[in-house]
Amino acid sequence: MVKHCAGLPLAISILGGLLATKYPSLTEWLKISANVKSYMKNDKGEVLRDVLALSYDDLPPYSRPCFLYLSHFPEDYEILADRLIQLWVAEGIVSSKQEEGDEGQIAEDVAEGYLLELAERCMIQVRKRDIATLKIRSFQMHDLMRDFCLSKAKQQKFLYIADREQPLREPRIWFLPSIVTKWRGIWKYMFNNFNFLRVLDFERGGEGGFKLPNDIGKLIHLRFLRLRGLEFFLSSKLPSSLGNLRCLQTLDLRIESEWSDSIHVPNVLWRMQQLRHLYLPEECDRKTKLKLGTLRNLQTLVNFNTKNCYVKDLINMTNIRELEIRGPFNIEDFNTKELDKNPPIIQSKYLHSVSIINEEEIDPRHLAHLLLSCENISKLSLDVKIRRLPEYHYLSSNLAYIKLRRCKLEEDPMPTLEKVPCLRILQLHEEAFIGKEMFCSGQAVAKLKSLSLKELNFLEEWKVSEGAMPCLRRLEIENCRQLKKLPDGLRFIATLKELKIEKMPKTFKDKVEEGGEDF
Repeated sequence: MVKHCAGLPLAISILGGLLATKYPSLTEWLKISANVKSYMKNDKGEVLRDVLALSYDDLPPYSRPCFLYLSHFPEDYEILADRLIQLWVAEGIVSSKQEEGDEGQIAEDVAEGYLLELAERCMIQVRKRDIATLKIRSFQMHDLMRDFCLSKAKQQKFLYIADREQPLREPRIWFLPSIVTKWRGIWKYMFNNFNFLRVLDFERGGEGGFKLPNDIGKLIHLRFLRLRGLEFFLSSKLPSSLGNLRCLQTLDLRIESEWSDSIHVPNVLWRMQQLRHLYLPEECDRKTKLKLGTLRNLQTLVNFNTKNCYVKDLINMTNIRELEIRGPFNIEDFNTKELDKNPPIIQSKYLHSVSIINEEEIDPRHLAHLLLSCENISKLSLDVKIRRLPEYHYLSSNLAYIKLRRCKLEEDPMPTLEKVPCLRILQLHEEAFIGKEMFCSGQAVAKLKSLSLKELNFLEEWKVSEGAMPCLRRLEIENCRQLKKLPDGLRFIATLKELKIEKMPKTFKDKVEEGGEDF
C-alpha cells in the first residue's frame, strides 16, 4: 500500500492512520488495499487527493460533519480544542441522542472522542497536549488536507464564504470575513438577516473601540457568544439585554476596554440556565454583582472574582469541571477551630482543575477547606500569597500537575509535595518559595517527570538525595540567581533527557558547561 502513495509523506500518514483504525484485522486491511486501487483507477496523477477522499469516505457518519466544520478556520490556524468542542456542541453537530448515550457521557466528552479519532486517523496534526491529562489542547490541519476539507464542505453546501460581491444563500454555516468594514454596519446586517444565528464568534476587535448594542438580545437562538479580544469604549458596559439569550451554552466575556481597566457586567447571567462554559472579564467594575447560583449546568467557570460574585453560589454548580477564582478568598462565618465543621464549598465530583489568583494574602485555612472539597482534581494552580502550604492530606491524591506562583512559602514545600502520589509536573515560579534551602529526599515525588524552578530569588542551595525523582525527564532552572550550583544528586537520575538553564549567573553556567565541575 505504500507504493500506492507514490512516496508522498502526507498520503502515507493518512493511509497509515486509516489502517490503524482497522488493526489487527487482516481482512479489513485487504479491503482497504482494494479500495485504494479502485479509488486510483481514474487518475493516477492525483494520488494524494484519492487517499484523502478514501480517508474521508471511511469516516463514520457522525464524524463527517465534525471534519467538515474544520474548513472554516483559516489556513495554518492553530485551533484550540476546547473552543472547537464548544462550537460543535453549539451547532448541534454532537446531537442530544449521543449526549444521552449508554455510557452517560456529556456532549463535550463525546465530541472529545470524535476529535481524538480525527487525530488517530492523522486528519489533523496535534500541536499541544494537556501536560497533566495528555488530552489534545490545540491542533492544525495540513494545507492540502484543509484544501480538501474546504472543497468537500462547499460541495456538500456545508459552508459558504460570503463577501460583498456574492449574495448569501442557505448553507449550514456562514463565514463572513469582510461583508462590511464598520461595526455598525455589521450589527445592522446581522440583526436583519441572522435571526436564527447559533454562533457569534469574534476573533479580533474593531478599530477605534467597540460597543455591544442592545439589539444583541434579539439573537435569542444563540448558543455560542465569544467577545474575547474586542476592545470596548470608555463606557465599558455590557447591555442588560444579554439576559434574553436563554439558549446560550458558551459565553466568553474576556474583553478589554480601550480607556478603562474594568468592565460592567449586568446581573442577568443567572437567566442563562443552559450555560455550560462561562468566561468572565478579568476585571469587572465595583458595581458588578453577579448571582450565578442558578447555573447548575456550568462545566467551565473562569475569572470568578469574589469581589463581584458570591462564593456560596459555587455549591450549586454540581457539574463544574474547571474553576478559576480571582480576588480575596474569605469564607463568611468560617469555623477556624474545627475545619471539618464548615459546610463544603464545592460539591462537584467532576471538578478536575482549580486555579486561584489573588494579589493579596489569603488565610491558608480557608484554602485548605476549599481544597478539601476538591478531592478529584488533577490540576492545581496557586498564584497567591499563602506563606505555607496546607498539609498534604488536604491535597487530592489525583493531582498530576501543581503550579505555585508568588506564594512566598517560608518553609520548604518539598516534604509536603513529595507525598502527592501521582504528581508528574511541578512548577515553582516567581517567589513561590522564599527560603534559602530546598531538599528532595529519597522518597520524593516518585512519578515526577517535569520540574521547573523560576525566579526563586532567595534559593541558595538545593539538595537531591539518591533515589529522588527517579522518573524526571525535564528540568528547567531560570533566573534563580542565588543558587550556587546544581545538586550532586542529579547524577543519579538516569531518566533526565532535557536540562534547560536560562538567565543564570556566569559562574553557575560555567559549572554545567562541558569541562565544568557539574558537567
